[in-house]
Amino acid sequence: MQEGIMELMWSSSHVYGGNVSYVEGLYEQYLLDPNAIPEEWRNYFDKLPRTEGAGSRDIPLTPIREHFDLLAKNKHKAAPASAGSVSTEHEKKQVRVLQLINAYRFRGHQKANIDPLNLLEREPVADLDLAYHQLSSADLDTVFQTGSLFIGKDEAPLRDIIEALEKTYCSTTGAEFMHIVNTEEKRWLQQRFESVRSAPAFGVEAKKHILERLTAAEGMENYLASRYPGTKRFGLEGGESFIPMVDELIQRSGSFGVKEIVIGMAHRGRLNLLVNILGKNPAELFEEFEGKKLNHDGSGDVKYHQGFSSNVMTSGGEVHLALAFNPSHLEIVSPVVEGSVRARQDRRKDQSGDAVMPIVVHGDSAFAGQGVVMETFQMSQTRAYKTGGTIHLVINNQVGFTTSKPEDTRSTEYCTDIAKMVQAPIIHVNGDDPEAVIHAAQVAADYRQQFKRDVVIDLVCYRRRGHNEADEPSGTQPLMYQKISKQPSTRTLYAKKLIEEGVLSEAEDKDRMEDYRSALVDGRHVANSLVKEPNKELFVDWTPYLGHAWTSQADTSVELTHLQALANKLGEIPDGVKIQRQVNKIYEDRRKMAAGAMPVNWGFAEVLAYATILDQNHPVRITGQDVGRGTFSHRHAVIHSQADGEVYVPLQNLSESQPTMTIHDSYLSEEAVLAFEYGYATTKPDALVIWEAQFGDFANGAQVVIDQFITSGEHKWGRLCGLTMLLPHGYEGQGPEHSSARLERYLQSCAEQNIQVVVPTTPAQVFHMLRRQVIRPLRKPLIVMSPKSLLRHKDATSTLEELANGSFQTIINEVDATIDKSKVKRLVLTTGKVYYDLANYRRENEREDTAIIRIEQLYPFPTEKLAEIVAEYPALEDVVWCQDEPMNQGAWYSSQHHMRGVLNDYRKGFGYELKFAGRAASAAPACGYTSVHAEQQTQLVSDAFNA
Repeated sequence: MQEGIMELMWSSSHVYGGNVSYVEGLYEQYLLDPNAIPEEWRNYFDKLPRTEGAGSRDIPLTPIREHFDLLAKNKHKAAPASAGSVSTEHEKKQVRVLQLINAYRFRGHQKANIDPLNLLEREPVADLDLAYHQLSSADLDTVFQTGSLFIGKDEAPLRDIIEALEKTYCSTTGAEFMHIVNTEEKRWLQQRFESVRSAPAFGVEAKKHILERLTAAEGMENYLASRYPGTKRFGLEGGESFIPMVDELIQRSGSFGVKEIVIGMAHRGRLNLLVNILGKNPAELFEEFEGKKLNHDGSGDVKYHQGFSSNVMTSGGEVHLALAFNPSHLEIVSPVVEGSVRARQDRRKDQSGDAVMPIVVHGDSAFAGQGVVMETFQMSQTRAYKTGGTIHLVINNQVGFTTSKPEDTRSTEYCTDIAKMVQAPIIHVNGDDPEAVIHAAQVAADYRQQFKRDVVIDLVCYRRRGHNEADEPSGTQPLMYQKISKQPSTRTLYAKKLIEEGVLSEAEDKDRMEDYRSALVDGRHVANSLVKEPNKELFVDWTPYLGHAWTSQADTSVELTHLQALANKLGEIPDGVKIQRQVNKIYEDRRKMAAGAMPVNWGFAEVLAYATILDQNHPVRITGQDVGRGTFSHRHAVIHSQADGEVYVPLQNLSESQPTMTIHDSYLSEEAVLAFEYGYATTKPDALVIWEAQFGDFANGAQVVIDQFITSGEHKWGRLCGLTMLLPHGYEGQGPEHSSARLERYLQSCAEQNIQVVVPTTPAQVFHMLRRQVIRPLRKPLIVMSPKSLLRHKDATSTLEELANGSFQTIINEVDATIDKSKVKRLVLTTGKVYYDLANYRRENEREDTAIIRIEQLYPFPTEKLAEIVAEYPALEDVVWCQDEPMNQGAWYSSQHHMRGVLNDYRKGFGYELKFAGRAASAAPACGYTSVHAEQQTQLVSDAFNA
């Protein structure tokens, strides 16, 4: 206990940085005679909080004082130090030496030689100067106690102490970790760097392996440059140490028992990684350079966006590697990777993250500049999104994405400073020192495995070519590229070093290069740990979900008595859970609904859908802001006990053998959270995965995820996804930001049956819609314009029988039995909440000549079903499309051609116009004045019947 307290004391200040016994002696002397110790110590001890008696906590104790008081009580020392022994000049200097040691730990990285080009301009660090600590060269041979410095001895001359600190913190590795609050983590990192001076001794075979990987990295780029000159490939030249670094991370993590690693990265070095680490056959890559079409239908994508998966062998067994597909929106792949990892962990019941690990590779400017990086870090330790720590690798080219200088790309010293927000250790390392790079990889892998937290390696390197191979960088970076033109490659420098050390000969080195090039020419695999016959149990099996047409059906009915049994189970609340009054009323009503004594409302139908899905052994995952209760307090799937704040989730307590039911309120993010859920859904096809926006409008903040992944991922990469998005949508006079989920944007993106867009209007519809999404083996994203006011609308109800025996209806025909279809002259086609306004107007105005048809699925458009319904109205004279949204928004522009096609087929040659009833075109989604909203709503409903 005492040691732990002293560690916390040590971490709290430069002054108390090392010699515990020395400080204890000072304090004991202070207790006997405060005037006998130096003034600076006396002042400090005087300021410590006092206690009035044993065990008193009237004044909060600092951990330091608790320890000191414990020493005094137990007379820990046999005899106090003499007054003279603690007041000498040497003892004062001892304190300053401890301050100097801590200064190196805090700021040594600012002096480190991390730039292989030596162009990085760094200000002198005053804290690292002897004079700053009132020391001088005359003290260099004086022996001081080393305190907590891990250099293998308790005392050493100041010269040796400084030498150890310089090698550890100011060589080609610059470690930042003193911002970490947790003392155990900080001490662990100090030990790992200080004990080997940031330069562990590697054996001959390890050095040869590093050179072999550098040879592969450089050989790949040289071959592509000669075979496809000028072709864009975003080569790795200047950052070749990236390949041995990733290789070490994989091998070391595999030795810990990691079974799956998901990798996300942007462009630079991607092709090199595919061939040299993941084992893609070079011949296949060359065919892509020459324009060969990939094997799946769709648009395809450029070669440096492609994903890949393979298995490699490590000392701990076979490891499955998955490189995520990603677009040019550089950092958006990061949360997608996290989602895929969490899904794999859930599949393995790997709650700690021991078996599945994410590695995310970044560019320096993107890491510093894109907000989704912060969002991804923020999710790293939350319940809904944590994955047991991510290893972040920054390929730091020092030049930004195209021609920018660092001062134009960030306001911080390092591009990695954003990682400090989650207290991630950051290891800056010179890319031209491969052994330092390997050590950084080892520390990062071990730290992640030990503490299950994020860690960052900043690989400081350069781009030998420009932003891409067609770019001429010297036009904007003349000095840097003058230096680069003379800079030997990392491999050249390391091979020279090994030859000088006698590790290999020049002839052996030449043979290595020729052997690698021959392998490329022959189209042989060059990843040296690739498993040719992989263990398929490590793969996610998508076979059951392939090759299904949109028209494939699913039986979403549930036997009535079984449905009621599940409903009753949902109503069982343990005695110790005290329910809040309004929530209790909701559950009382649900018990009545289960008994058939009340119509089923939206919230109950929805949670019943989840219960039946779980009952059929499909996991359910729901996240988003306020999903536990629902933004509009309709769901209340999570009950918060008023007695003790504990939560109870009825859906998690249906049976002992049920699959996982995950429901978490998310942190305030749309972009990263939606990307995470996309990644999760693309990896766990048997689950119902739902993201709910607080308001549908808020999905605007995740538009890049929608455009780059959800609507196009299947056609670019052949990547199936069954993600469901619930987007509250409806015009209730709540202004421009809380009305529209931007239905038009999704419909505009619809093509080639890529997504489903649904606007359900009854509880039975949402019940069968959710069940259809997971029971039907088709995996397509489902975009739902979910309701707000309909959640409690008196007419928006269903019966238990409709849930038990029904199915999802893409179109709902006229339901009013008083309407004689043979006499109907006008057909109003509509979707969503406005249907109930239309039905109310017709009832009040006794318009029996008009039928109202609800189109519940806008895409894929149910053309055949609409044609069948229209044929039921022989006296039809005109057709109106009615919507809440302005004319330039909503479904009108994107869906009218579907409706016109049906109507023209029905009345060939008649050619009547499909009329529009809705708000006038508008720049904003909705008006902000309640009175104006009401006038507009009244007018558009009237127009549907009278225009």
